[in-house]
Amino acid sequence: MEPTKRAYKAFRYKAKSTWSSARRGMLSAAGKPDIVVGSPPEFKGEPDIWAPEELLVGSLNTCMMLTFLTLAQAQGLIPVGYESEAAGLLENVEEKYHITEVTVRPRVTLKSEAELEPARKIMESVEAPPLLHRKFD
Repeated sequence: MEPTKRAYKAFRYKAKSTWSSARRGMLSAAGKPDIVVGSPPEFKGEPDIWAPEELLVGSLNTCMMLTFLTLAQAQGLIPVGYESEAAGLLENVEEKYHITEVTVRPRVTLKSEAELEPARKIMESVEAPPLLHRKFD
């Protein structure tokens, strides 16, 4: 008997960027709070404004957390706590800037030591989103 192939759905997400002044703008999506965005300080931006690079690193960090939690829940593992820090490296490659690396360091709090090995296996199965394997020009 051949394994049943799972049918996957496709989803489309929309966001709008609007320039407001200098190196600053607004990121918005229907039904969500707006986010003030701008260039990072390294590119003449302001340090108290979310930069696209930070949003990308934050998105990947959040994606890994939610994927882990979904897989853990599917296996009956409910963590007591989860937090993670992520860092991205922006490099100039062939005269274009690319995020070439994102490191995520999760810290998961569990109910018991018996959950440690299953949690490790789940975390190891969490893969980087495919967009990290592509370049954006």
